[in-house]
Amino acid sequence: MSRSIFMLVVLVAATLAAASEGGISAEAPADYWHGAVQEDIQLLLSFALGILFVRSAETIFDESTEGHRQHKKLELMERRIEIREMSGQQTPDGVALEKHVEAGDGTCETVMSLQQIEESLNQLGSDGTVELDRLKQVLVKIGMNAIDADTVLDTSQSDGKIKISEFMAWLSAKSGKLQCVGWKDNIILATDSYKFSHWKQYPPGTEYVYSYFESRGCDRGWDEVVFFGLQYFLKRYLLGAVISREKIDEAEALCSEHFNGEGLFYKEGFEYILEKHGGKLPISIKAIPEGMVMPTRTALFTMVNTDPKCFWLTNFLETLLVQVWYPMTVCSNSRYQKLSIHESLEATGNDFWAIPGGSVFKLHDFGFRGVSSVESAALGGAAHLVNFLGTDTVAALLCTKKYYHSKQAAGNSIPASEHSTITSWGLEGEVDAMKNMLEKYPTGIVACVSDSFDVFKACREYWGSSLKDLIKGRISGDSWGRLVVRPDSGDPTETCVQILSILCEQFKEDVTVTTTGHKLLPAYIRVIQGDGMDYESIPKILGTLKDAGYAADNMVFGSGGALLQKLNRDTFKCAFKCSEITVNGVARVVFKDPITDKGKASKKGRLTVQRAADTVKNSEEDVYKPRQDENGTPGGEGFLHYTANGQYVTVASGRGDPEKDLLVEVFRDGVLLKDWTLEEIRRRADIPNGPFSQTS
Repeated sequence: MSRSIFMLVVLVAATLAAASEGGISAEAPADYWHGAVQEDIQLLLSFALGILFVRSAETIFDESTEGHRQHKKLELMERRIEIREMSGQQTPDGVALEKHVEAGDGTCETVMSLQQIEESLNQLGSDGTVELDRLKQVLVKIGMNAIDADTVLDTSQSDGKIKISEFMAWLSAKSGKLQCVGWKDNIILATDSYKFSHWKQYPPGTEYVYSYFESRGCDRGWDEVVFFGLQYFLKRYLLGAVISREKIDEAEALCSEHFNGEGLFYKEGFEYILEKHGGKLPISIKAIPEGMVMPTRTALFTMVNTDPKCFWLTNFLETLLVQVWYPMTVCSNSRYQKLSIHESLEATGNDFWAIPGGSVFKLHDFGFRGVSSVESAALGGAAHLVNFLGTDTVAALLCTKKYYHSKQAAGNSIPASEHSTITSWGLEGEVDAMKNMLEKYPTGIVACVSDSFDVFKACREYWGSSLKDLIKGRISGDSWGRLVVRPDSGDPTETCVQILSILCEQFKEDVTVTTTGHKLLPAYIRVIQGDGMDYESIPKILGTLKDAGYAADNMVFGSGGALLQKLNRDTFKCAFKCSEITVNGVARVVFKDPITDKGKASKKGRLTVQRAADTVKNSEEDVYKPRQDENGTPGGEGFLHYTANGQYVTVASGRGDPEKDLLVEVFRDGVLLKDWTLEEIRRRADIPNGPFSQTS
């Protein structure tokens, strides 16, 4: 029964829709079912767009004449679909048919999407119901046996009607094929609402709009940013023909519902891109190479249209591309924590920096559940993997493979327990649960949460006594393994100090002292703190441990929401601003300089980013000086915007040297021109003496 439901409903939806549009009764004579339906195959196709598979090897209709006719009709529909698919044609309403996917046994299965069925049923009335008798007659007439059709009565209303929503729920349950609702990208709708009105607002004769993206500072006091993530957005949303007739129609319909009044949606502009450029976006983007660490207040990418009729497109794309703030900020947040961990390792006697030593596994990404979406987890998690190798965010591994050419998983993880797997053994069984972890994973690294009841007792009596030999035995002969003890509550600093004190006492026969005089646990045991970890708490813990005589290498940290979510666009004060337009062939500088906020003053004209050592400064008057008060020159004076560390300069007003420009063209007219790999990005972003800078 469940296999036949969707095939039947394809016909139900088509029949009911035909009845509603063309006045065809559900009680039409038999010659309609035999001939007219086949002749009206175009209408049926428009309601059968959800067909993905056709189970042709199986007879699912009754062996009645009527069922046989319907089966033949469906076979004809299959052939029409296949012909259209092979020829690249589209159905009458312009929606391309999904590609057939072969089942493993060579047969196929018919599936019409629930959404399409529901849309067809909704055409029958405005009250969200269908007459029960009418629906049942159609079900029986197309081949469903009467007993199955009678089950529809269970969801009927007393007035002889059935709610479409309830019928759809019944259909889902009977079919056993609940379907996810996918999200289909439409670049035209990936913008802020007010952007749709901007095409009318530029000066008459505007031909080119040139804009740039930068960090205007940092609310955490950081003065550098790792540029990362633009390539993801380019590959994910902008490559190739991204404007289509269907997307234009969808956007036009939505805008007509969304806005009060007509004329805001620039249909002609998008149709021009479709017709003139084949749906590819006529823009050029230049950017700092991904992974490069740049001072704040430096242009990070620029964008300009390449077709003068598409001047409005540059800033229309701002909404989407400014979202590069997120991976850029996560990557920088992660890197600053890498710096603080590295410094603590160095200060407490670590002398091994190559992978797997040093900082590379010292900050583990726990952030998947703590972010706002799967896409955030993928992109933010990938940003963290620029700096470290430890992650539990699986989506990040997929992201780096698909968008940054990782040849294998870009991060690693280990078997680890959670509270449910430990507390399910009960209070008295906690030690048995811990023993089970050691025995089920006898080699390699394994982590075990230890604070379910009493973390100090667990460290002293379980790990440090009854299970001690099992832990020590993890390193024996050719076998190597490590237990990582995980506290997950209390004050992180105090808890870590107490746990290290206990463990160093319990395993004192194997504790060593580093060259700086700090205690280091034996290689078979470490501690991971994953609760409340961020860029402030980690250096605090490490500083306290150092003062208490413990090496930083005793610790590993895990961070979730604070790593991937506890930040926003204002963390690095990211902004996208227009700096030049061309009107009737004449370029004009564009800038803002609000008297109420000097920090929001923007740069002027075409920009290059150069190394200060390679840039000629003719006089001090060339150096940019912001206006100091309302009597100053709006936009400031000078065109050389030096960074705070004096190493780089953004040269404004078109006065830069293109040959010395660090900005590289990465995208033009729908084509990706630079395709960075994670490997080279890691090398650019690495810290001095970091793991990705080691030669061996």
